[in-house]
Amino acid sequence: MSGLSSFFPAKLLGSMHSNPRERQTDPLSRLRFTLETMPGSKKYNFTSTTRAEILAELYDAFWGPYAHLFLPNSNSSLPFRNAALHEVQAAAGLSKDPQIVPGRPCGHIFKKGESCFRCKDCALDDSCVLCSRCFEATDHTDHNVSFFIAQQSGGCCDCGDVEAWRYPIDCPYHPHSAENAEYIGAFETKTLLNTPRAHPKALTGQDVPPVKNYPFRVHVPPDLRDSMGRTIGYAIDFLLDTLDTSPDETFMVTPPTEAVLRLQPTGDPLMHDQFAIVVWNDDKHSFDEVIELLHDITSCTREEAAHIADRIDKQGREIIEMSGNLTRLLDMARAIAQIDLGVTVRRAYDTFREQVSAVVIEWLLDLTRSRLSTDALVLREVLAYELLSPRKNASVLPANDPTRALPGVNDPTRLDWLFLYHARLWKRPRLNLKEIYASLLIVSHEHKLAIASHFASVYHRIIDAYLLTDREAETSIKYFALQLFTVPSVSLYIVRHHNIVSRLLSIITAFFTNQISEKRITFPPNPDAEIDVDTFPFKSKRFMPVFSDLRYLCHNAPVQELIAHNREYIVQFAQTCQIFMCINPNKRAASSHVEYETDAWISVFNVTLSLSRVIKIYGEAFSKATVGELVAAIDTVMHHILKCIAIVDDRRDQARFPPVAFHHVLFGETTYKIVEFDVMDGYISFHHSLQWLLAELFKHVDTLDEEPLRTAHYSSLRDVCLRHVNEDAMLTVIDYPLRVLAMIAQIRTGLWVRNGFAIRGQLLHYRDFMLRELCYDQDLFILQTALVVLDPNTVLVSMLDRFQLPGYFSGATLHPSYDTSHLSGMVEEFFYVLITILTETASATRMELSVAVRREIVHALAVGPCSFTDLVKRVAERMVDDVCFERVLREVANFKPPETMADFGTYELKDEAFDEVNPFFYHYTRNKREEVEIVLRARLKRKLGVPDPVIVPKKLNITKGPFVTLPSAFESEVLVQIFFYGIYNILTLTDATDAAPPSAEAILDQILHLIMVALIERPDVLSGLAVHKAFEEGKNLVDILCAFEFHEKYPTYRARVKWVLDHIAEHQREEVDKRRRLPKSYEIADPNEMKKRAAKARQEAIMRQMKAQQAQVAFNFEDIDDDEDDDLTDTPEAPVSYGTCIVCQEELNGTKSFGSLGFIQPSRQLRKHPDGYQSYTNEAMACPDSMDRVSALTQDTGFPPSSAEVKNSKRVHTTNFDAFPSQFTRFGLHASICSHMMHLDCFTVYSASIRQRHRNQATRNHPESIPRKEYICPLCKSLGNVILPVAVATPPPELNNLAFPDWVRAAGISILKSKPDPVLESLQFRNGTGEFVFWAAQDSAYQSHLRMVDRPDSAELHKMVDTVMVVAKNISHQSRHLRERTEPEPGERGAGMYLPEELVGYSVSALEVALRGQGTPGKTVADMITDPQYRMIRGLLTCLTKLVSISFKQRADEGREAVRQAIIKRLLPEWSRTSFTSFSHPLLLREPFALLVETAAVAPDMLKHILILTYYAHLARAVIGLVYILNKSRSSATPALTTRKYEDLFGDTRMFFMSVVRHSPIFEQAAEGVLLSFGEARIEQLLYSFTLPFLRRALILCRATYPNAFATPPDLDESLCEYRRLIKILDIPPLAQLPTQDTIQNALSGWCAHYGHSHAASQLNCGVMLEYSSIYRLARLPLVLDHLYLDQDKTMTCARCNTVPLDAAVCLFCGTTVCFQSHCCMDFANQSRGECNVHTRDCSGPIGLYFLVKRCSLLFLYANNGAFGQSPYLDVHGEVDVSMRRGRRQYLHRARWEDVHKTWLNHGIPTLIARRLEGTVDSGGWETL
Repeated sequence: MSGLSSFFPAKLLGSMHSNPRERQTDPLSRLRFTLETMPGSKKYNFTSTTRAEILAELYDAFWGPYAHLFLPNSNSSLPFRNAALHEVQAAAGLSKDPQIVPGRPCGHIFKKGESCFRCKDCALDDSCVLCSRCFEATDHTDHNVSFFIAQQSGGCCDCGDVEAWRYPIDCPYHPHSAENAEYIGAFETKTLLNTPRAHPKALTGQDVPPVKNYPFRVHVPPDLRDSMGRTIGYAIDFLLDTLDTSPDETFMVTPPTEAVLRLQPTGDPLMHDQFAIVVWNDDKHSFDEVIELLHDITSCTREEAAHIADRIDKQGREIIEMSGNLTRLLDMARAIAQIDLGVTVRRAYDTFREQVSAVVIEWLLDLTRSRLSTDALVLREVLAYELLSPRKNASVLPANDPTRALPGVNDPTRLDWLFLYHARLWKRPRLNLKEIYASLLIVSHEHKLAIASHFASVYHRIIDAYLLTDREAETSIKYFALQLFTVPSVSLYIVRHHNIVSRLLSIITAFFTNQISEKRITFPPNPDAEIDVDTFPFKSKRFMPVFSDLRYLCHNAPVQELIAHNREYIVQFAQTCQIFMCINPNKRAASSHVEYETDAWISVFNVTLSLSRVIKIYGEAFSKATVGELVAAIDTVMHHILKCIAIVDDRRDQARFPPVAFHHVLFGETTYKIVEFDVMDGYISFHHSLQWLLAELFKHVDTLDEEPLRTAHYSSLRDVCLRHVNEDAMLTVIDYPLRVLAMIAQIRTGLWVRNGFAIRGQLLHYRDFMLRELCYDQDLFILQTALVVLDPNTVLVSMLDRFQLPGYFSGATLHPSYDTSHLSGMVEEFFYVLITILTETASATRMELSVAVRREIVHALAVGPCSFTDLVKRVAERMVDDVCFERVLREVANFKPPETMADFGTYELKDEAFDEVNPFFYHYTRNKREEVEIVLRARLKRKLGVPDPVIVPKKLNITKGPFVTLPSAFESEVLVQIFFYGIYNILTLTDATDAAPPSAEAILDQILHLIMVALIERPDVLSGLAVHKAFEEGKNLVDILCAFEFHEKYPTYRARVKWVLDHIAEHQREEVDKRRRLPKSYEIADPNEMKKRAAKARQEAIMRQMKAQQAQVAFNFEDIDDDEDDDLTDTPEAPVSYGTCIVCQEELNGTKSFGSLGFIQPSRQLRKHPDGYQSYTNEAMACPDSMDRVSALTQDTGFPPSSAEVKNSKRVHTTNFDAFPSQFTRFGLHASICSHMMHLDCFTVYSASIRQRHRNQATRNHPESIPRKEYICPLCKSLGNVILPVAVATPPPELNNLAFPDWVRAAGISILKSKPDPVLESLQFRNGTGEFVFWAAQDSAYQSHLRMVDRPDSAELHKMVDTVMVVAKNISHQSRHLRERTEPEPGERGAGMYLPEELVGYSVSALEVALRGQGTPGKTVADMITDPQYRMIRGLLTCLTKLVSISFKQRADEGREAVRQAIIKRLLPEWSRTSFTSFSHPLLLREPFALLVETAAVAPDMLKHILILTYYAHLARAVIGLVYILNKSRSSATPALTTRKYEDLFGDTRMFFMSVVRHSPIFEQAAEGVLLSFGEARIEQLLYSFTLPFLRRALILCRATYPNAFATPPDLDESLCEYRRLIKILDIPPLAQLPTQDTIQNALSGWCAHYGHSHAASQLNCGVMLEYSSIYRLARLPLVLDHLYLDQDKTMTCARCNTVPLDAAVCLFCGTTVCFQSHCCMDFANQSRGECNVHTRDCSGPIGLYFLVKRCSLLFLYANNGAFGQSPYLDVHGEVDVSMRRGRRQYLHRARWEDVHKTWLNHGIPTLIARRLEGTVDSGGWETL
């Protein structure tokens, strides 16, 4: 590398530093010079300019004079500094149109965070995926589709790849090509037939031809091709030279001394003493940990440290310091290494060159994404050619350097080196390289083979690095195997020619026997090494993917052919399995508990289960084998088993393989030679991999049928097994699984309790539904096979011997080692195994998978309906993963979709499927079996009308294969003896003790079931044995059955025993008749009937007794009542009760002051109508007639949505999800109550207790905040902060029912008579529109109850008002910037929020908004408000009244009259000319509803009249607001309305419109234009929309004040629209009658004139903002969750960091996307709050509501607390999928979504969070929940 002088004359070398471009002609030489001299010239400091310079030089050398071929319409220089070539080409539209070439795969490479789809029905295996574009373009209706997010970049879309799909999926962009399919087929056949090469040769660049028939080819000038090749070649060599000296383990322990450091390998020819310290990424440390560390040991601030940590995470490593001071660097390195964080200290020269290499890799990646004119392949072909060529110009390193030669790889190419050096790189370049390789795979099939052959040849070294040294495993190149090993033709090629399967098996062997030296796994391994489960390999978590690789390879059909036809595969596999035989054996702890329970068993199970999955696939391969090949394989496996367990030598582990011994067992009258073993005393392992493999081979029953076997000169399976080994050997083989079954029985019965939890854990794994078919079911099947290979009697006696039950079944009911309960438990377990091996036929008949799946589902659902997840847990994983699973599920079950928020979807078995249920199905536990029997019996009772039906077992139906002879086991005498003693022992014990022994029912059920099966399969033989074979006391089976039939302790068995005896009688009539007789006392009746009669008699007796007691009590009471009536006549009336206090439980009445618990919170929920947004104006025009009827929007269409709905559902196009813009919200105070009440004194005590709790639990994140005066309702856990008075006192004054004109006249007269009231004048704002200062939240004159002397009862009320004022003042103080109203400065009278409008008005408005679009016929909006809500409104009004009386406490009427007059003056300007002068602001600038609230508080009797005035004021405001809005809108964009619908309501709209604005010329002109362009019909519709909410609110307020006067009349016409109904109830003259209403006209003209002359009207900024009048909605989430990902760079970009967040949160209020819990957008200035909290502050104030896209859940925020909620999306099975773990497509569930709306509209988020936090005591903060 330092030999530069050979390139350049010496005198040039010096001058070239300044400007090498001009001097040097050959761009490649210039590139070399630049890269070689750069470390020194840049002083080892790598910056963005360095990067740009490198890229410029690379491109220059790459394209020479041909830049114009790459860069459309530009000169030859690079038009970009930091943009990549492919980006420039894309911007110029080069890659816009997809190139459609039949047979070319898509190859789109997934970026991190992109969505990918998988269709089980179309794909060949799980690794085949589609990008969203191909998925959307293909039809997957009713297919099983899953969807997931790419966690790393580098995977690619398989669309168009012939080898990925079961059939062509017809993607329009990647059409199918039949030639390709033929080519692949021919290639596989050729590879299978060819003999493998002796020395595997990897393909080189010369062996790979360019792609043929590519229509977009471009002619490449030869010198361009040459410069491209040479530049790429040089770039890769530079990369490799740099990596030669990089450390293998980036995470070495820090070098101990400076001397050692200086001697480490380096590429620096001058050995400069400048060093750099690099910190490496890993998956163990948190951001905060690293930030703290960096802040401590370097001189950077926390913010800089955070940026470094970010870069470490993104890039994979970062230089944190560079210096010549080695001592300092080593100290830092030690500090970093102390927390086990990866760190290296190396020469700055090398580190700099590594950074250059990373840029080189980026550049290569850029080339793979770019094109040369239209040719998208040529750049990748050139790159592939260079990668597949050997290294050139490699720097001369010492000869003894081990990395120079690659052992086991002949003529290594650059690609081999890159694969090996992959682990020396860091995260970013690693991922880039993987993407480069992935992009080369899709160039052509030859390219795929070439890359795979190189990967295979260095695979063992890759695995070494992966298993032993790599600290960042998830980016390891090992995972590239997935893309190669799942391609059938490629797997076949590398298995055939690179022997990869046997190399993998060697790696597994060497690794688990711990043959590891110097960070390498020994190859080839020593075959005799022993396994030790406590060594490192078993603890390693990384071995699983190695097994997966083996599974992927062997799963491919062509590889299965190889395994089946070549014996060496099964031999080597058997040798590998042999290592794992019987590992980790257990021995029963008999006398004392195990002292130390290890958890080694967990890792052992992980390993053997991974192995058994491979066993399953290996075994399946033999379905392709000939008879001879299968028999040979069986022989091989048997040979290996016997080699393990039977050969005696010194090296053998006595615990795992005890010596084999036999003993003779006498049973019945025969002696059997049986293996001798005591399960209670010997060592037994759960793991018999070779027997599992043997079981898999025995499952090929069609090949092992007698016909095919004859062709190979065998007569039967028995002959196959016993040809080379004797029966003793066969008994030994089956004895190991039998020992496990006996051990399981003993563990389940409780005989191994002293072995602790470890033994239970092993048992649970072994019998787990999802895993049992890998192990437990295999053991049972081996035993079943033994029944047809050996004499069934011998097998049965072997079982009895292992279970230690020969004595029991010979009549001895006492056992030497089992006590009574253990004994009956063991008998039950024995029968369970017996039933399974005699009646389970799935493996014996090679049941088709879809039939097996159906059977599993039917039996899982027979117990009762369940969710999909629960169902899956009951079925083996292989079945669930199969493509037929969901189809079969739909056939046998009905789906019941979820309806409510808490609901989930369930599956229920169809009725006809119950016919297939077998209660003795071997996957049932005893409890499940009993449940199913109850279900089946009830069903049969209904169908047959029989009181006690018999469930008759089905015939076994084994028609062919070796297991045809299985039913002959029912002819065995041993079996009959087992039946006999099974029943006999139970009856004997029952008679002796007069009680049923333990488990008796279960055992009798099992025996009767077996006898019934035997009578169906072998009726004549069994009947003969039952009659002629005598046992105890000369009795036979029929005798004992006859005694059992009418046994009084077992009446429930009568029907079944009758069935059995009847069937025996068909063959042995007289023998049975001779023994059967009815007991005399017995009437033939149904046992259940007798039970019922007895129960009924008991019930009647109890009822008689109760009646008598009641009569007695009533009789005693009658006397008392008579006496009391006389006393009560003159006592005073009892006080009205309002329920009980929730603290002291005493009555709430007028005797002691009490209030309602309430909560006042700041809110930005109410919306103003956005001006300048056309869509909202259109929405107001399309507003429904009635808001109190259910809106069409919320109607549910069923779940999951139909495919048509999904297709039509709108893709997300906007960046804000159609959400409402947050700048148009109105701030206010919202009050709510939880409906519980409390005495004021109790409230004080309760508040003190909360403060005490906060002190006691100082570290807890409490649900309430004391500074904010919050508390939690002790009963319903709602959040509260005030106590509102309950108006117990007098009812309101009677409503004034004078006609409106008369009332106006009377009011005017009373005003004229009254004296001026200077006190009141001083209490009204000068600059406002007539508000009163005492109703302002921060009014400086307000005094709390402590400062004022009041009457006791009003002092109590004052206390409650205080709670409201404290909270209102706090919020008002903090929110000045959110209010637009002009208001006095803080500290003055009347400062702060105006309570009648911003508390009471706001709360009533929010109630009305929440009820929009809901309701039932016959009810108005006021009927839907609950009583507690009305109580709250009255409570708030009481507070307002109290505030008046505090200001006027000297006056008798507490100031009501004065305020009443002030309100009238304000509204009727003609009675008081002073009104114009006293208020600078016109009335129309004020919210009229607030006036109505004030009236309700001080003068409710005049509500009706004030209502009319405020309604008209509201109409006038609506006109002003409309002119303002419509002036900005285009009428052409609004919906056309030709006819008027509401003429009877609004009359001459035009006239009214113009008269409102006539006082202001500017406004008048605007109004003219608006009327002209929009027309009366539209204007009328808008007036309707914008004034309807006022009427709804007014009715609620009036109903709260006068419940009866404003009640809904029963005869109200339902067909009327809501407006007409409300006007009728409120008794308001509609606008159409205005010409006849002089008084209203006068008032209107006064208001309008004041407004028209004021400055507000002069600039058309109007000062009147209309309210949003439609139904409130949150952001619109798409119907299908994955639609969010379709254009996520357009729709989901975070504005702060300008990226698409990996973990995005969508604000449901305004639709903004923010980063969730991510480091990039944290607000470090503000307690390191995340972006959700920061955004909440700006968007909706104290509350936040987010949808977390990737986590699939909701996030609720309120004032620094929060909670997570369930997602509104459910998958097709109606279940939530948190964090998309299952990956099924998810659909929006309407009920859940509506529930979220409801919580938000009812201001329920703070309470929801408080309840969540209340239930947990956490000290980690709520974010950790």
